Amino acid sequence: MRPEGRGLTAAVALAALVSLGGCSAEYYWQSAAGQLDLIARAKPLDEVIASTGDARLKDRLELARALRAFATAELGLPDNGSYRRYADLGRPFVVWNVFAAPEFSLELREWCFPVAGCVNYRGYFREADAREEAARLAAQGYDVHVGGVPAYSTLGWFDDPLLSSFIRYPEVELARLMFHELAHQLVYAPGDTAFNESFATAVEEVGLARWIPSRPPAEAAKLAAERDRSDRLRATFRRLVAETRERLAQVYAEPADEATGRREKVRAFETMREAFAREQAGAPGLAGYDRFFAGEGGGGPNNASLASVGLYTGLLPSFRVLLASEGGDLPRFYARVRDLAALPKDQRNAALAATVEMRARSSAMDGRHRLLPHGACPAG
Repeated sequence: MRPEGRGLTAAVALAALVSLGGCSAEYYWQSAAGQLDLIARAKPLDEVIASTGDARLKDRLELARALRAFATAELGLPDNGSYRRYADLGRPFVVWNVFAAPEFSLELREWCFPVAGCVNYRGYFREADAREEAARLAAQGYDVHVGGVPAYSTLGWFDDPLLSSFIRYPEVELARLMFHELAHQLVYAPGDTAFNESFATAVEEVGLARWIPSRPPAEAAKLAAERDRSDRLRATFRRLVAETRERLAQVYAEPADEATGRREKVRAFETMREAFAREQAGAPGLAGYDRFFAGEGGGGPNNASLASVGLYTGLLPSFRVLLASEGGDLPRFYARVRDLAALPKDQRNAALAATVEMRARSSAMDGRHRLLPHGACPAG
C-alpha cells in the first residue's frame, strides 16, 4: 500500500515561464527541466511492450492500456494522449512535495503559481532540492513534511505518461491512480486543492466500483476483496488522522502559553502513534503507513503531514452526496462539478454544503414516510 498523497505539482507552470523572473526563476526552471525530461523519456506503449523482456512490466502496461480505454469509454474521462506512453524514471518518485504549517496550526502554507493557482505544497523533481526547501522552512519555525509523489497531472497541458514510479502497483491501486489523475484533467478549480483532490478521489471510487464488475467473475471477486481490504486500511488511517486533527484543533484554539501548547501537541501525537501501534497489531497491512508515522528524520508526524492527508478527502463526503443526487449519472455529475469549480471558493463550499444538507433532509423525509402506516399522512 502506498501512503496517502499524490497529485499535482507546479510543473504545469512550464508554459508560463516566459512571464516570470527574479527569485522565482530557479524554481520554475527546475520544474520545466523535470517536465521536459519526462517527455524525453516517454516511449509509445506498443514499442515498450514489444521490446521489454520484463514480463511483469509487460503485464502492467497491458493492464494500464485496458484501464485507459475503460476510463474514456465508461467513465467519460478525457480521450487524449495521456497514459499512452511509458517513462522509466530510474527513481522511486516523480516529484517530492514540500508541505509546511505553523507550529500551532493545521492550516498549510500556500504557494501560488500560474495556471495551477494557489496550492498547499511546492513540488521538486529532485529530492535533495525538496529537502533543502524543507530545511529552510523548518528554520523559520514551520512544521514541514516532504512527501514522495508517484504521479501528478499536468491538467492536459501535456500528455502525461505512465511512470515506473507506479506501474507495478497492484491492479486496484493502479486503477485508482489512473482514474484519479485523469479526473484532474476533466475539472480543476485553481487555488482549491481540497476541492480538486476530493473530486478526483470521488472519481477513482466510482471508477473502481464500475471497473471491477466488468472483469470476469473470478477476477472481479479477487479485485473486490483487494479493494475492500485497501479501503479498510485507508479508513483506519484516516480515522486516526481525523481524531488527532480534532484534538489538536482544540489545543490550538484554546488560549495557552507556548510551553503548554507544545506539551499538549506532543501528547496528541504520542496518543496517535500509540493508537496506530494497537491497530497495526491486528492489521499488519497498515505497515504501508509506517513511513508517515516515522515522519521527517524519524521525528514522527507533525502539523504539516497531518494537514496534507486532509487535502485528499476533506470534501469527499460532499462529492459522494453530489454524485448520488444525480443518480450516479457521471456526465450530469461532471457538469455540476464544473459549475461549482467556476464559482468563487466561498460560494463553492457553501453550494457543496447546501447539497449535503438537502440530501440529508431528503433521506430523513424518506425514512419518515417509510415509518408511516399505509395511507397515513405526515403531520405538519
